[in-house]
Amino acid sequence: MSIQRYSVNQHPIQTLLSWIESGEIAIPEIQRPFVWSASKVRDLIDSLYAGYPVGYLISWRNPSVKLKDGTTSEGKRILIDGQQRVTALMAALLGRYIVNKDYQRVRIKIAFNPIEKRFEVSNPAIAKNKAWIPDISTMISPEFKMFEFVRKYVEENPEIDDDEIFGSVELLRGIVNNHIGLIELNSDLDIDTVTEIFIRINSQGAVLSQADFAMSKIAANESYGGNDLRKSIDYFCHLAVAPEFYRQISEMDKAFAKTDYFAAMRWLKDENDDLYDPSYTDMLRVAFTSEFKRGKLEDLVALLSGRNFETREYEEGIAQASFERLKKGILSFMNETHFKRFLMIVRSAGFIDNSMIRSQNALNFAYIVYLTLRAQKIDNNLIESYVRRWYVMSVLTKRYSSSPESAFDYDIKRIDSLGIDQYLKDIESAELSEAFWEAALPQHLHTSVASSPHFNVYLASQVHANDRGFLSKDITVAALIAHRGDIHHIFPKNYLKKHGLTRGQYNQIANYVMMQSDINISVGDKEPAVYFTELFEQCDTGEPKYGAITDKTQLLENFAMHCIPEGIERMTIDDYDRFLDERRKLMSRKMMEYYKRL
Repeated sequence: MSIQRYSVNQHPIQTLLSWIESGEIAIPEIQRPFVWSASKVRDLIDSLYAGYPVGYLISWRNPSVKLKDGTTSEGKRILIDGQQRVTALMAALLGRYIVNKDYQRVRIKIAFNPIEKRFEVSNPAIAKNKAWIPDISTMISPEFKMFEFVRKYVEENPEIDDDEIFGSVELLRGIVNNHIGLIELNSDLDIDTVTEIFIRINSQGAVLSQADFAMSKIAANESYGGNDLRKSIDYFCHLAVAPEFYRQISEMDKAFAKTDYFAAMRWLKDENDDLYDPSYTDMLRVAFTSEFKRGKLEDLVALLSGRNFETREYEEGIAQASFERLKKGILSFMNETHFKRFLMIVRSAGFIDNSMIRSQNALNFAYIVYLTLRAQKIDNNLIESYVRRWYVMSVLTKRYSSSPESAFDYDIKRIDSLGIDQYLKDIESAELSEAFWEAALPQHLHTSVASSPHFNVYLASQVHANDRGFLSKDITVAALIAHRGDIHHIFPKNYLKKHGLTRGQYNQIANYVMMQSDINISVGDKEPAVYFTELFEQCDTGEPKYGAITDKTQLLENFAMHCIPEGIERMTIDDYDRFLDERRKLMSRKMMEYYKRL
């Protein structure tokens, strides 16, 4: 029989709120955007008024840590599930401001009709209606005078019995005496176990992640500036997407606006680049892995708690040092020079648009490589080459598509021990051998998924080579990608459909080229044997029919840029499968040559 590793207790809501105000329980999520709608807050209050259960909260007391003088200190409780419900209670019952999903500091007012015993989200119409109490927090306040309120309410609503109103309001005020369940995890549980419990908890249908736990752990620490560190991560990620948010931070959070973090992210207010818009998970992974040379976020939680991995005890000195190192990693991540130079390197590899970024973890680890090599003071030219090769290698091999944390952990430790040059050569020898380019990659190109990472690498190879669009004389592939040019089917889609081919057959990526829309329209549904023959004819006549190329040498160069097999001008439906096989090999060869140039 397993031993129960938690206790379940019922506490009055009033007691819970007082614990939060006194700091007995830390609610890290209070500083993060409140994602509940106002109507959901109303429904929570209505359930409490009706005496319905509203679920359990889950807390865990930090493990005891050794202080410098040899004594131990027991940490405060961290609320690891139920933050949104508690925030809703504090907003509705105590009148506290919350930070909404747009990072605006707002009030959520819940109105109450004591006659109908009904709750609504307050609005101007309700505020003018004498039958409604526009803000129930005024009734929960210790300064609330019941008899004076009832007298005034009955004067304004003379048809109402004062005893009925008294009973309704008394029931509302009694909400704070309702009990709510609190599951308290044993304080002797180790970090790994609590992390596992945390990840298994479902909140709003989404499984909580190790990054969520790490962020909660950071925000709950007051001794080493965890609150500001947590805000810096949230604010940076929001600013990266919405630069106009800068003014709100300046006005809304004046204390944070004076920190080093805010100074480090100030450059984002004028930045509209969306190639890399990191989430807080991305930011944590990169900062932690590059600084600590570990890839598992559960290790970050352990280190921030002060865990000594050798003695398996918890020490205050380790916790303090870990917060300082994480701060250093976050500031390095946010550094304008680092961030912009990294993105310049990614673009120089041909990945110029966020539509080409399909593996965020590949991008994350490429940034880890960049920050790691910068810290090692490697020559800038070498850094650029290593980062380009690592990113493209990881995309081609789908290196971080499964178990990314384990892969991060393994890779950063090998880079740290072997050095980037040796380790990257080892990977290339094992995973990007001749067999990969000649057999495996052509097989990977056997797909109809246009967002295939391998097709994106192919497009990047064209951008890197400054190739022009298919049948274009001057317009580049880069320009077509940037302005969402057409993806043209070399064997036109309707032509193939007329011959009975299915979507998976005619949408093969080996049948795709980037093309100007006007040229695409001119080609229409003609089979290759027709329009490719006409392309050669326009070189003889000098009268362009498809695009502006009228020189045969330039035309053949354009074909080569797009890996068009020889003899295309003679191909019909009977040659389609052979065409795909030949073009996949040519595309693979182009990518191999591109990779070697990186």
